[in-house]
Amino acid sequence: MQKVYDFDTVILGGGPAGLSAGIYASRGAVSTALIDINMMGGQPSNYLELENYPGFPIVGGYDLMEKFEEHADRFGVQKFPMQEIENVDLISTPKIILTRESEFRAKTVIIATGAQPMKLGVSGEKEFVGRGVSYCAVCDGAFYKGKVVAVVGGGNAAIEEAMYLTKFANKVYVIHRRDALRADKIVQERAFKNDKIEFLWNSVVKEIKGDSVVSTLLIENVKTSEKKDLPVDGVFPYIGMVPNVENFNGQIEQDAKGFIVTDDTMKTSIDGVFAVGDVRTTPLRQVITAASDGAVGAVYAVKYLETLAELPQEVK
Repeated sequence: MQKVYDFDTVILGGGPAGLSAGIYASRGAVSTALIDINMMGGQPSNYLELENYPGFPIVGGYDLMEKFEEHADRFGVQKFPMQEIENVDLISTPKIILTRESEFRAKTVIIATGAQPMKLGVSGEKEFVGRGVSYCAVCDGAFYKGKVVAVVGGGNAAIEEAMYLTKFANKVYVIHRRDALRADKIVQERAFKNDKIEFLWNSVVKEIKGDSVVSTLLIENVKTSEKKDLPVDGVFPYIGMVPNVENFNGQIEQDAKGFIVTDDTMKTSIDGVFAVGDVRTTPLRQVITAASDGAVGAVYAVKYLETLAELPQEVK
């Protein structure tokens, strides 16, 4: 039999947005639960280091998220890690979150489920995951010591991961569909100076090939349509993010890419439901903006709860 919990606010997601929301909600004197399908910390826990979080010129991703979690603990946020979510009802009153182990009832919900790397969608990608296809250089980079790898993409994540991979690989190809990078200038400059990195401009991956592991990428030049095989031992796609919204689709307003639409207070199209961090439509997805979103969303969730308290009991 499932255990039933009642909270004023339930936060879905334990990354920087969720942990920040937990801190601010608990400081607002409302009962707060934080649920995550994994351990707390989110994607930044896998980052080797960050150098753009104010106050920490260089800090390990895991170390920073550990401080976030300790801060949330200080204010009594109740954490429920490793919860497999089976169903979420955002429309009902109270709102219901069902996991395999428990039922959570909440007056407000803050969605902080983040986003995950976008797939290339080419033949061989799914088949070779864990056998040459990886979406986490920090997790898997050490397996490619002395080998040749490729990174697909041109943003900050792609270029930073490419530079990290040069710690292990003898050569790192950066495959980008345009003739210029989107990464910050300082990141670009470091990459251009790295002798282990070679850029393949105006190119896309059409197929990932191999036997038991990845051995070759089929590359196409988008301007000339010329195709060639590129021998590599591994490939790391970093072409963008898709939101983790499978539990909310059809209940809430989303943009064309599936990201949740909010106003400046992080309120969604459903009363009492807020979305923060990478899961929402936002011009920038960084640890600092996720933490900021969490603070805003939690403050306005508390304000929403205060309006409920002002209502006559019979119409709550």
